[in-house]
Parts: sequence; C-alpha cells; structure tokens
Amino acid sequence: MKNYASCTDEALALLYIDGDNKAFDELLARNQQKLFSYIMFVVRDPELANDVFQETFVKVITRLQEGKYTDSGKFAFWLTRIAHNIIMDTYRQQRSAHIVEPSEDNDLNKLSGSQIMDLNRENEYVNMQIMDDVRHLMDALPAPQREVVYMRYYQDLSFKEIAEMTGVSINTSLGRMRYALINMRRMAKNHHIQLNMEL
Repeated sequence: MKNYASCTDEALALLYIDGDNKAFDELLARNQQKLFSYIMFVVRDPELANDVFQETFVKVITRLQEGKYTDSGKFAFWLTRIAHNIIMDTYRQQRSAHIVEPSEDNDLNKLSGSQIMDLNRENEYVNMQIMDDVRHLMDALPAPQREVVYMRYYQDLSFKEIAEMTGVSINTSLGRMRYALINMRRMAKNHHIQLNMEL
C-alpha cells in the first residue's frame, strides 16, 4: 500500500492523473479545510461557500484529467486561483453602487517607485492598526477587496503572491487594497468608529 502521507501535493496530483484515485482523496483531505476557510472568508455565506468549494474541486478534477496541470511546486496556489476565479465569476454582477471601485486603467499604474515604497511602508503601519479595529467592516467590502485584505493580513502574502494567486497585476492588487482601505475608512466614519488609518 502506498504511503500517501510522505507525498507532496504535487506528487499526489500527478499520481491522480496516472489513475490513482486514492491519491486524490488524500489531496482533498489535506486541502479542504484551508480552502474552505479562504472561500468562506471571502463570500461570507455558508451555502455559497459550499457551492464554490464543490465547483472548485470539480474544476480541479476536470483539469487534472484533461492534463491541464503541470507540477510547478505550487499546487496550493493553483487550487486557490481556481477558487478565486469561481468567486469572481459569482460576484461579477453583484457590485454595490455605494462602493468605490478602481477604474479599468487603474491609476496606480502611474505611481513612481518611491510612491510604491511609501505605500508599502503605509501598509505595514495599517497592518498594526487594522487587525483589531476593522474586522467587522470587511464583511461589507466587495469580494475582490475583501479577498486581498484577507490574503495580505491573514495569510501574510506579499502583493506579488496575491497578484499571482488572483491572476491580476501587482498594481491591481495594490489598487484593490487601496480601495478597500478607502471604503473601510468611509464606513468607519459613517458609523462613527474611531480608526487610525492613513491613506
């Protein structure tokens, strides 16, 4: 009997492609809790989270069987990216008219290197302040903004990693964070919540 516990996720995926269904069972068992937690944090609806979770694994199975997976050492990123795309498709038509959204030609593309460095220093400052003060405000953000805040502050991912996982540019990831912070500050002001956030 094969010892699946000693296999990496990537090795398990390749074993499944070769016809080993038990390898997929191990892959699912390893990843389901973390993936479901990510989906639930973004969508904030257990029924929708279950639907997204199931659709994610259906797509994973389909792509593996179609040979659309190559071992890059980043199975978890690949899995999260599939879930992200499903979430974004789900929310595409549900944007709130009262939330600030970036324009198609994201204005952060015009930032200079020093401005981006200032933004990174600001993000470190915001990280210290935001964890306790605005968790409940995040529920009201659109899914793309809530997702980038979750990845940055709860999963401690860099903007480069967030961009890779969500399939957007680093500037778009930074833009989503910027708009998330703007929206949280606006909501805090409207609800008279004291925050120490600088944009």
